[in-house]
Amino acid sequence: MEWASNGPAMRPPPWSRNSRLADLAASGLIRASAYGVLLLLALIFIFIGKEALPVLQGGEEVGLSRLFLARQHEPDEPPRHVWQPVSDAPKYSLIPLLIGTIKVTLVALFMAIPLGLGAAIYTSEFAPGWIREWIKPAIEVLAGIPSVVIGFFALMVMATWFKEAFGTVYRLNALVAGAALGLAVIPIVFTVAEDALNAVPRSYRDGSLAMGASTWQTAWRVVLPGAFPGIFAACILGLGRAVGETMIVLMASGNAAVMNWDPTRGLRTLSATVAAEMGEVVHGSPHYHVLFFIGALLFTLTFALNLVAHWWTARLRRRLGGESA
Repeated sequence: MEWASNGPAMRPPPWSRNSRLADLAASGLIRASAYGVLLLLALIFIFIGKEALPVLQGGEEVGLSRLFLARQHEPDEPPRHVWQPVSDAPKYSLIPLLIGTIKVTLVALFMAIPLGLGAAIYTSEFAPGWIREWIKPAIEVLAGIPSVVIGFFALMVMATWFKEAFGTVYRLNALVAGAALGLAVIPIVFTVAEDALNAVPRSYRDGSLAMGASTWQTAWRVVLPGAFPGIFAACILGLGRAVGETMIVLMASGNAAVMNWDPTRGLRTLSATVAAEMGEVVHGSPHYHVLFFIGALLFTLTFALNLVAHWWTARLRRRLGGESA
């Protein structure tokens, strides 16, 4: 025992020093993990951007103007946007691929958002406890199903159902691919929205019920507005998943790079194009650089969607909390 000026003071036990060293080591490891993830993302984007750089620089065969603005002209045909990279006169217009991506994404969100939000509201506000214990794990298990399995199911089963139900000419089309894609988006929307609904304080519900509101009125007028930032984030995350999904649309969309908004016809998306053509493209060719540009475009698009979701959710939370935006 040692004596200090204001009284006796005991030496710290030896294990406290080891504990501080362990805390410092754990803190450094966690910090290194976070910075490592950021570094990994930066390296991926740098690699993709380096390979896509010739497209940004332009040239005789590829360039932003040819990818988005120029229309290809064939004899006896009106000018149109065409994706036909393997031909005597390659055509690299991304407009058909963008239209296909938007079309299948809209179909998927039209299916996934109502079903996912409806299931989340029922599970959070109306379902008895024993039903909630079954619904939540069952929907979350759906998120663990590989996308190639969902795509195979859409190709072999859903395509036949939709053809018989709607009498479509093409067996593989935007409806089939969008419905299958919606199955992959539903778990994301459900999980995030259900967590947001459960995060609303119980006192809000009790106060509304005490004032004579019904359970449905409480859910619609009190709980949903309080959970809206999280619900909005769920929709944006679902949108990001739909835009970036590959195997489902590759197997169930028909892979027709055509320009139309008809949901009963085939389509081709940006991600499916990269997956289908990257394995056979000539390294260093204009086609090769265009595929990397598509990858960079998808990377930037999904990053922008997540950034917008984060910014808008924070803004809504400030407004709901009474703070100035």
